Amino acid sequence: MKKSSRFSRIYLGIIFFLMYLPIGVVILFSFNESKLPVALTGFSFRWYEELFADRDMIEALGNSLILGVLSCLLSAGIGTLGAVGLSRIHWKTKGVMEYISILPLMIPEIILGMVFMAFFSLLGLPFGMLTLLLGHTVFCVPYILMEVKARLVGMDPSLEEAARDLGAGPFRAFWDITLPLIMPAVLSGSLLAFAMSMDDVVISIFVNGPRISTLPIKVYTQLKTGVTPKINALCTIMLAVTVAAMAVYSLIKRRTDKGNFPFSQKKK
Repeated sequence: MKKSSRFSRIYLGIIFFLMYLPIGVVILFSFNESKLPVALTGFSFRWYEELFADRDMIEALGNSLILGVLSCLLSAGIGTLGAVGLSRIHWKTKGVMEYISILPLMIPEIILGMVFMAFFSLLGLPFGMLTLLLGHTVFCVPYILMEVKARLVGMDPSLEEAARDLGAGPFRAFWDITLPLIMPAVLSGSLLAFAMSMDDVVISIFVNGPRISTLPIKVYTQLKTGVTPKINALCTIMLAVTVAAMAVYSLIKRRTDKGNFPFSQKKK
């Protein structure tokens, strides 16, 4: 058992090392003075200064954040309601409907992007933030729908039935009972959808307009002229913000749990 435990720790350490090594290299070279990512020539904040001076890059980052938040809000509403609706029907075609609901995940992105481009052109919609929002919402909905549907499978339906027996209407029972129970799944699915929206390149290229650019498209277009270490600086800042948000959430959750424990004991 001790040998097996030691081997598993070594194996896990190697896996984590290989996973986080590229991230460490990106962070390291974001402080490198040289433009070429082949050797460390000195410590410098040069690329961070150039990043904040690049208005196009900051604008593209802002567009991606706005697009990610809006698409997550829309897909959260659609995906949550869709999962709740699928969990309450007992039609023979329920399996087909569930398969269709996750179809955007199974279609290759290049095909989906071409379909969006042809469909939006047929409708006469101007390509820009609106078409980007519609396209991202479509492929973000399945992530939230699958998370919420899995949460609803393990939820006791008698809880909502008890609320209905006590006089609550359908909406009130859903708002007070079902929604708080499925909220962790909604949040986890929304975070995954936000990450996929921030990372998307293929679909965004097909439905993007000439006057707007997202961060992945901006980085992709720079491949022709050469990607500068400003991208490393941007990745480092985004990683630092993510880690700080996770640390704050963990701290708040820990203090909340400690504060609720004495109360729950007194209540008993």
